[in-house]
Amino acid sequence: MSRREHIVIVGGGIAGMTAATALAHAGFAATLLEAAPQFGEIGAGVTLSPNAMKGLDFIGVCEDVAAAGVEPQRQRVQHWQTGQTLVEMDRTDQRRRYGAPYVTVHRADMHAILVDAARSAGVTLRTNAAAVAVQGTTVHLADGSSVSGDAVIGADGVKSVVRQRFEPAAAHFTGHVAWRSLVPVTPTLADLAYYPGIHIGPGRMITRYPVRDNRMLNLVFFARQPGWTEDGWTIRSDPADLAAIYAGWCEGVQAMIAAAATEPLYKWAINARTPLASWVQDGAVALIGDAAHAMTPFLGHGAACAIEDAVVLARALAASSTISDGLARFFAARRARATFIQAESNANADRMQGQETDLFGIGGLRNEESLGLFDYDCRTVPV
Repeated sequence: MSRREHIVIVGGGIAGMTAATALAHAGFAATLLEAAPQFGEIGAGVTLSPNAMKGLDFIGVCEDVAAAGVEPQRQRVQHWQTGQTLVEMDRTDQRRRYGAPYVTVHRADMHAILVDAARSAGVTLRTNAAAVAVQGTTVHLADGSSVSGDAVIGADGVKSVVRQRFEPAAAHFTGHVAWRSLVPVTPTLADLAYYPGIHIGPGRMITRYPVRDNRMLNLVFFARQPGWTEDGWTIRSDPADLAAIYAGWCEGVQAMIAAAATEPLYKWAINARTPLASWVQDGAVALIGDAAHAMTPFLGHGAACAIEDAVVLARALAASSTISDGLARFFAARRARATFIQAESNANADRMQGQETDLFGIGGLRNEESLGLFDYDCRTVPV
């Protein structure tokens, strides 16, 4: 059923943009509020598995995002000390097997496509609109103004203002710290870019994948490191930290560290959320993406879950006679999957950063593909 209720979405990231566009396509009036002075994303990469790309297909941008990114043909998991391949993953059959591609893409490139899609769909986009509180279905902004709608969707990330209505607790530190850098693909890094994957070792791991037509390599270094809890995405870090933490790791890792030392390097603490009893309040306020279920990144499914939430939300609302019923159906359709992925992501950190690296994968691999996560289709799942 197509209706014209007004939905206010707080947060202009992947979750918010996808939700706003999907809602507008379903006939709702959508207003998106973004705190930043302009729309944009950080200089980092994002992995979009086939289930995420199915969600982007729902709003008509799957092939645009695929064209802006890279469809890796293979991936591998490597030993921290020897560089030996422990597990190989064939990605050549993703479209045939799952009905959508597996893509690695620069966040800014993807986000620009999402912004264009939202504008084309008729979404009202507002920048410099930082939410400070939500009362009923009215969002109060930092400049003293307010925006009211028939429903409010909190898509404002791990530090969500909207979530404060549900619980006062802040996100908790997971014990993991990460560093990120985006480096040019040089001849030294070519094999690491064209055969992307992960190096794993006791208490640490590194993931890498190409973006921008294989010209840039996205690097993310992870380590268990208690005591540092700042989670800003733009906190500069000293490359000497990486050299010390990954001393003794293999030649390929040292090449990545050397490359990261020549480009901006950022450090952040990985914070997450514990599951809520409900993501819906008063039948008119709901949470999606990290605001609902911020998780560790060790299954690479944070963005995918956000996209899935957005599409299922729009479908559930469109299929319901009232907003209250639609939000209830959305939560019922999404809770079990998101909670499962949260738990498995935490467990995967333990598997990949365990003390016995040589035994990784023996007895069966438990990752996003073997868990069946790629089979999920947010376009058709019952709501």
